[in-house]
Amino acid sequence: MNKLLSPNPHAIGQPEGSTVQADAVPPGFVNGTPKSLLADMEAIVGTDNVHGRLSDLVRFAADASPYRCIPKVVVSPRNGADLAALMRYCRSHGRHMTFRAAGTSLNGQAMSNDILVDVKTHFTGMEVRDNGAKIWSRPGVVLGDAQAVLGRYGYMIGPDPGSTSVCTIGGVLADNAGGMRCSLPRDSYHCIEDMTFVLPSGTIVDTAAGDAVFHKQEPQLHAQLADFRDRLRANKPVVELLKTKFSIRNTNGLRLDAFLDEDEPVHILKRLMIGSEGIFGVIIESVLRTVPLPKVRATTWVELPNLRDAANIVHPIMEAGAQACELLVSDVMRRSADHYSHAPESWRDLDPAAAALLVEIGGSDEDDLQMAMQRLRDTLSDAPLLRPLEFETSEEGMRGAWLLRNGLFGLLGASRPQGSAYITEDVCFPPDQIGEAAADLMELQAKYHFPEAVMGHAAFGNLHFFLTPRLDQEDEKRAYAAFLDELAVLVIDKYKGSMKAEHGTGVNMAPFVLREWGEEIYSMFWEVKNMIDPEGILAPGVKLSRDSLIHLQNFKSFPKVEEEINPCVECGFCEPVCPSRHATVTPRQRIVLRREMARQPEGSHVLAKLQKEYQYDAIDMCAADGTCSIPCPISIDTGAVMKQLRARSNSVPAEKLALSTAQRWKAVEALARAGVISANRVDSKILQVGANLARNVVSPDLLPTVPGPLPQGAGHLPKTPREGAEAVYFPACINRIFGRPAGSPPDAVDLPRAIVELGRRSGKPVWIPEDVAGDCCGTPWSSKGYTEGFAYQAKKIVEDFYTWSDGGRLPIVVDAASCTHGLLDSVYKVLDAQTLGKWEKLRIIDVVEWLRDDVIDYLPIVENMGSIAVHPTCSTEHMGITEALVALANACGHATVPEGAGCCGTAGDRGLLHPELVESATREERASLGAGNFDYYVSDNRTCEMGLEMIAGHTFESIAVLLERASRPVITP
Repeated sequence: MNKLLSPNPHAIGQPEGSTVQADAVPPGFVNGTPKSLLADMEAIVGTDNVHGRLSDLVRFAADASPYRCIPKVVVSPRNGADLAALMRYCRSHGRHMTFRAAGTSLNGQAMSNDILVDVKTHFTGMEVRDNGAKIWSRPGVVLGDAQAVLGRYGYMIGPDPGSTSVCTIGGVLADNAGGMRCSLPRDSYHCIEDMTFVLPSGTIVDTAAGDAVFHKQEPQLHAQLADFRDRLRANKPVVELLKTKFSIRNTNGLRLDAFLDEDEPVHILKRLMIGSEGIFGVIIESVLRTVPLPKVRATTWVELPNLRDAANIVHPIMEAGAQACELLVSDVMRRSADHYSHAPESWRDLDPAAAALLVEIGGSDEDDLQMAMQRLRDTLSDAPLLRPLEFETSEEGMRGAWLLRNGLFGLLGASRPQGSAYITEDVCFPPDQIGEAAADLMELQAKYHFPEAVMGHAAFGNLHFFLTPRLDQEDEKRAYAAFLDELAVLVIDKYKGSMKAEHGTGVNMAPFVLREWGEEIYSMFWEVKNMIDPEGILAPGVKLSRDSLIHLQNFKSFPKVEEEINPCVECGFCEPVCPSRHATVTPRQRIVLRREMARQPEGSHVLAKLQKEYQYDAIDMCAADGTCSIPCPISIDTGAVMKQLRARSNSVPAEKLALSTAQRWKAVEALARAGVISANRVDSKILQVGANLARNVVSPDLLPTVPGPLPQGAGHLPKTPREGAEAVYFPACINRIFGRPAGSPPDAVDLPRAIVELGRRSGKPVWIPEDVAGDCCGTPWSSKGYTEGFAYQAKKIVEDFYTWSDGGRLPIVVDAASCTHGLLDSVYKVLDAQTLGKWEKLRIIDVVEWLRDDVIDYLPIVENMGSIAVHPTCSTEHMGITEALVALANACGHATVPEGAGCCGTAGDRGLLHPELVESATREERASLGAGNFDYYVSDNRTCEMGLEMIAGHTFESIAVLLERASRPVITP
């Protein structure tokens, strides 16, 4: 039954301007996975690991590629035994399966119209070995996480693709991914030491166990591999061609050179698995040799008048010791200047012919780095540079340069015409011919009216470019096909290059494998495929296909959706930071599902079912904190759209109640404080039962759970004089309701008293207005889409701030980061012109900024607080004060930001409404906290601290409370 005040999921409707699409999910999928298949899968992997609802099938159907297939079912196997059972099931039932990890594949290699197998969820875990020289990992480990851990030892994994922050090690191995610094000796094929994988037969092979064990496990396959090895080695022309083709980057085909580089069949198979895109089996463990990191680094932009000049100096730059050399052309640079703050300002007015190289150099120490800089200056002394070299050595500056480079995939895709596809091509040429090849590429792009945007890993001859055809229109589909045919002539015939360098073959290049390798080697590819997967159960159509038109099928449409999310290219960069990623859906999936609603005809049963499931999965479970906009290359804030949809689905009675609550917030605040004080005297189990009953009757999105243990009720605010105050202090309403954490020591002070005392000790006194009760930043209303209640509180607080601050003369210090961020980023959007003018005169600062800028230098630290875990909030990230938060903690002791720390999912009161959101958001951070041994736990937002205590079991406090304790004068008898 519908609960009182519950939202109407169908009120979200369809996106304005959407049109029915030919690839809309058909009505037959409305009930999700067929019951018999669902039961079979549940018997193999367990009920909780089968995803068979309509929404599940749709959200997993999309990845970063331009293709889409709707799977019959999605499963998350728990271990190798589950995978082996799935393999045997497919063989006995005539079904097929495809593997997917992060969903960053660009060529359709991770899509399935049958069983899609998630090899990320349960396949995490890594171990650094040999003091960093090696790393053992499972396939679901995010590459960026592994790189961060290895970095502490002075090492890195060789491949470093632009998707490092989201792609997994399993995907890197399956695609033999490259990247900016990944020379051939550093790629996965050359750095793999051992692996464990599951074959289509269901056999689990551990290469570390040796060839004799493999021979016992798979005697027929062992013999076939040995026989093929001998025949291939005897074919000298084939041997020479393999050596030539793999002397540059090439992922368009299979690594038959494994039969040349290894003798034993088990290790031949190990190398064959690299770059095989899941057509031979699935890797479940791997041991990789790593490469040393330079101790110090620097980056510089080398800007030149034209592409030819840029290309001609790539080889000399690499000879001078550069570790990376990335090419950008003028069009790409101009677009970057409009979006990235780290882009040179001069790029806005570049000549259309200009080009640039992003160069990175490294050294063993500062002197070594200075010599490397001088070598580069000497190398480029006669080059026609558009501006002098400027070396960047700060971490922030270098990070900014690489963020720009890595974000170009999303940035360029965002400006594509409405409804067009977004296809990333990835070719490789002999590095010494990259200038001529790039010019030819741009000429070909111009011929077919595609964007003339070329970029790539110039050091390795690897270029990327982007195509934006309307593949729902036959004439443009034919033009795309003709373009690829001409591209093959250019790459294969003229330059003897590779049609795919590092992104894998997928289905996108499967028809061109024969074209690139010739009939003899192509038949060898099929022979190896058939000996390993004789029933063809793995990834049909991927890598090898006899369908010459497979690359022109199953394109996904891009119907119009809400303006804020419409530019999304579904790259998935947002997913690792999304609080709900382990519970329901991610930002990319929210957009994917919304696009499917846009494809559907009005009145569709599929549409109605999607809307119903979307309410909880996407809307209710969104923290709406904008965290997803930070890693997004084009800063898409999916949470902003979820707020809009909340407003649309809110019932009229709920909207009226929200406005009434805002108007009576002073009374509500007093009641809430009294309720907390009373609740601390009642058994927590009784409270939880009562709260859950009320949530079942009214709405779980309006009434919170009762997390235990509750903090103490807030005491009365300290009295402070206005005269002589250097700042107004606004205690957020959450800190006026909740006091010290439960079980606090007797000498602990609450946050308002800590801040007042810190101001006094540092000679920077603050004043708390007497009439502060009843004022709120408005986030409790804005986050739920209650526009009228939010507008009321926004106007009230700005008017009061203006009065308290003497027309903006005094700064206003806010003691909760989410409130500070809301006051700076959201409040102004709903103000009338007169009130907006007052807001613009205010200087609102977070307590972290105040402590950093006005207090810490005047505050004697008298006690070392030991080891301190610091939880940065999403708001500290948005406001750019996370480093300040960590620095303040370091002033008190030794600060550590736990691995996996990000948005905790509390999001004001949302984590109290949906504790499962906090549990999802903090999974990795909780593991890191559990492995550490910390004396104190600090943050900068009370609800985040409460949520973390509720889920992680550690008492988190404000950094200001810790500073008060660390600077408390020692009283001697």
